[in-house]
Amino acid sequence: RKNARKLKRSHTSCNEQSPWNNKLTPPSVYRYFTSSTIGWGRQADRIHTKIRHTMSIFYKFAAAIVCLCLVSCVSAFSIQAAQRRPVRDSTSTFSTYPANGLRDTATRSEHTRVSAAPDGALSDIVIPSVDEEDDPRVWVPQTDCLSFRPLCLCLSQGYYVNLLKFKGGGVLGCHRHPSPVHALTLKGSWGYKEHDWHAKEGTYVFEPPGETHTLIVDEDCDEMVAMFHVTGALIYVDPESGNVSGYDDVFTKLEMARKWYEECGLGRDYAEQFIR
Repeated sequence: RKNARKLKRSHTSCNEQSPWNNKLTPPSVYRYFTSSTIGWGRQADRIHTKIRHTMSIFYKFAAAIVCLCLVSCVSAFSIQAAQRRPVRDSTSTFSTYPANGLRDTATRSEHTRVSAAPDGALSDIVIPSVDEEDDPRVWVPQTDCLSFRPLCLCLSQGYYVNLLKFKGGGVLGCHRHPSPVHALTLKGSWGYKEHDWHAKEGTYVFEPPGETHTLIVDEDCDEMVAMFHVTGALIYVDPESGNVSGYDDVFTKLEMARKWYEECGLGRDYAEQFIR
């Protein structure tokens, strides 16, 4: 009992308030409670810091996974698109003209390879030799002394490239060019009545738009062969009055070639290989 009363007096002598029931609390109990509260607060801060650090790592890891998924999807889509894309002729063909006059198609390689031209581009026209004697049926007669050999008939842009051949001299009537013309002499000689120059083997000639002239090949020239690149129409005119008497263009050239190849036995479709 004496000890209990001493303990009670020591409790009541404390000046500190109890946080539970506003009763006086011994200093030792209050110090324990205060230190415990501070300790739990610090521990909570440490836990919170660790959680934030862990969440930061998780977010970075998740972002990396999302980026990898996007890259994989884009790569897969690109591969599928490339596989679905149409490919031009994989063996790159070219035309040859054997002695029998029939068109032959040869391939440079039996292995599939990517073409140098983009998708939708027109195929090449390759004629191994234009100055050697081969099947004479490839030459389309235009007059008694004049014939032509088509090399390219570009219907989409309105020009044609052909070889003109004169045998034993001759004249191509007076005509006007509304568009430019390029000429390269391969054999023999020729000129224009309206000009004083004379083209011979190897001579290049540029004819400006609006030019009107008359092509003449001397009678002492056994054979003249020249390549002409003609854009637009060749309009025949009367040298005196200037009135139009006719014309030639890529479409009339094509029709003459089809008609002749059908008559000579090469077939009407033989001219199709020159069309672009």
